[in-house]
Amino acid sequence: MRELRFQTIFLKLLMLTSLVAFTPLLRAQQPDGPQTSPPPPAAAPQPAPAPKPASTEKIRIPAGTHVAVVLENGISTRSAKAGDSVYFHTSFPITLNNHVIVPVGSYLRGELLETKRPGRVKGRGEFRMRLDTLIFPTGYTVDLNAAPRSADSGGKETMDSEGKVIGAGGKGKDVQTVAETTATGAGIGAIADGVKGLGIGAGIGAVAGLGAVLLTRGPEAELPRGSSLDIVLEHELLLDSSQIQFSTTGTALPVTPPRAQ
Repeated sequence: MRELRFQTIFLKLLMLTSLVAFTPLLRAQQPDGPQTSPPPPAAAPQPAPAPKPASTEKIRIPAGTHVAVVLENGISTRSAKAGDSVYFHTSFPITLNNHVIVPVGSYLRGELLETKRPGRVKGRGEFRMRLDTLIFPTGYTVDLNAAPRSADSGGKETMDSEGKVIGAGGKGKDVQTVAETTATGAGIGAIADGVKGLGIGAGIGAVAGLGAVLLTRGPEAELPRGSSLDIVLEHELLLDSSQIQFSTTGTALPVTPPRAQ
């Protein structure tokens, strides 16, 4: 009985000693004042991902590339003058590495550099043009340096290596007209008054024919609306690859065929 009481007293002393030893630690862990935990700080907003920089890769269309185009506005030396604008649209796509680079329906703008009407005695009508702007269906616009090399106008115009359109000559035919007019006048004079009338009629016919030649010009140089031209790039063309995203060959525009000349 005495041993049991001694054990009980010993356990109480041990518990009291443990409580006294751990009390400072508990007070150090608990802050003064109300025990309310502050709300956790809000997470800082994450910055939006930076946009990817646009591709700066250049697509190169080499010099010498041919571009098939159709004329949108007619040109004639009868009224055209240097500085006039000329407009075209592409009629065939340009591809590179199995991708469409310049689709059908792209626009080209140029201007007339010089024009000359045919003379009354000699000389042919002619004009020369350059193309300086290419506009894609998306509105992307680039500088162009190109000149036509051939044209299908339905007439007898020719084109040199500098893009000059030269009209058909007509004075040789006019000279023939003078000769025929002279012969006709001579025949009329002979019927009227024999040999003397022959000379008079020939002179009258020659003067009349020569007057007709001097009062008229040769054929004008013309390219009617709807004429097909072959354009050649004279310098390499650099295009922004981010602007060239065409999945089709483009949309063909209605073509007005050139009128018969």
